[in-house]
Amino acid sequence: MALTNQLIVRGNTCVYCQNKKILQKGLSELTISLFFILPLVPEGELNYNCLFKTTSMNKEKDMQNETNSNSPLGAGGIDENGYYGEFGGAYIPEILHGSFERLKEAFYAIKDDAGFKAEYYELLKNYVGRPSPLYFASRLSAEYGTKVYLKREDLNHTGAHKINNALGQILLAKRMGKTRIIAETGAGQHGVATATACALMGLECIVFMGKTDVERQFLNVQKMRMLGATVEPVTSGNMTLKDATNEAFRYWCSNPDSFYIVGSTVGAHPYPDMVGFFQSVISEEIKWQLQEQIGRDYPDYLMACVGGGSNAMGTYYHYLNDDRVKIVSAEAGGLGVDTGETAATISLGTTGIIHGAKTLLIQDEDGQIIEPYSISAGLDYPGIGPAHAFFAKSGRTKVLAINDDEALDAAFELTRLEGIIPAIESAHALALLKKEKATFKPDDIVVLTVSGRGDKDMDTYVKHFK
Repeated sequence: MALTNQLIVRGNTCVYCQNKKILQKGLSELTISLFFILPLVPEGELNYNCLFKTTSMNKEKDMQNETNSNSPLGAGGIDENGYYGEFGGAYIPEILHGSFERLKEAFYAIKDDAGFKAEYYELLKNYVGRPSPLYFASRLSAEYGTKVYLKREDLNHTGAHKINNALGQILLAKRMGKTRIIAETGAGQHGVATATACALMGLECIVFMGKTDVERQFLNVQKMRMLGATVEPVTSGNMTLKDATNEAFRYWCSNPDSFYIVGSTVGAHPYPDMVGFFQSVISEEIKWQLQEQIGRDYPDYLMACVGGGSNAMGTYYHYLNDDRVKIVSAEAGGLGVDTGETAATISLGTTGIIHGAKTLLIQDEDGQIIEPYSISAGLDYPGIGPAHAFFAKSGRTKVLAINDDEALDAAFELTRLEGIIPAIESAHALALLKKEKATFKPDDIVVLTVSGRGDKDMDTYVKHFK
């Protein structure tokens, strides 16, 4: 059977990628998130015009990746085909095939380009304010009986790690001659970072944001508008990050001359690799900062929160092949993993395809996406970056679900002990300290990334403060 130009549907299963019940009768949320809408799918085998014209949609390659899922990690853990073990790839609509090919070509051309790197690092130093401090949290360390160092991404210009990636991609967009930038955002930090970069470079900026997030992150919405961006509230689904991403991709399909700055290590190849690359400055700095402060360049533990996974990828990037370093990630447990009100993708997820990548996602037995929930707008995503799916499945990372109350307690604790108000996303990572306390030794070095500051979350904190 020739599969090059056709999407083959047998019953409710896509024969091409074998994803479990990927197509449903009616309009499937998962179908929508794959950038197209099919009419009612009757029983039997039907052919539709293929929207997945990409080398990643190759059954033999998928089988090879599953067989070699524990192969040695390359830079950032990715192979030459955009896979992290069995996860990743590029499941994209044909209308964007050319855009992705040009993006890959441009990105891999600049990765080792001295001129690009010089311009990028100059901006990181003199505009963002890097390096961000690696701060020894003495009172927090005393509380947990170990040595805790905080990587202070909250002190970056715009208040989070997101600016690292936004500036890298905006420079790439300019090299490609793009003048209109689009982005999705959940907590608003990526939206603010993108709007900031666009203002700096004089480019048009459109940010898609779920209506629920617009309301709970209104301060960031006002910042984006002040920076000159158009903020498009999204009213589909549960009106959060997934839905904003859907709308951004739909817009890109209609306007393929735009440049889409994806904010996390999600989506089709090369986005997970590209975002990880631009965020890798975090672990690059951690290495020399540890060397300066403690006389060695590696910690015993690395900790970060994961939603899509950009700050975590940046934190882990240069340590993925270092088995001296234990890596622990915090995902959003919401009201509890077993409550149905959660975003614990790695704990609950099964293999599927969302926003162009094969990864773990929260779905029911029919392949329908289950709407995620978290107190954190930046973590309530039903999927996970394919790299983090692979790291968890291969055992490279340990992933713990942190519920809302645990995150709030950790935020208030850091504020009380160290005078630092973290973003609610970062608070999920801070809650790992209590979860892992029994494993710490007094001389262990724990590096934990504070991905953002808590200004945007003050309404939430005030509401729950006791």
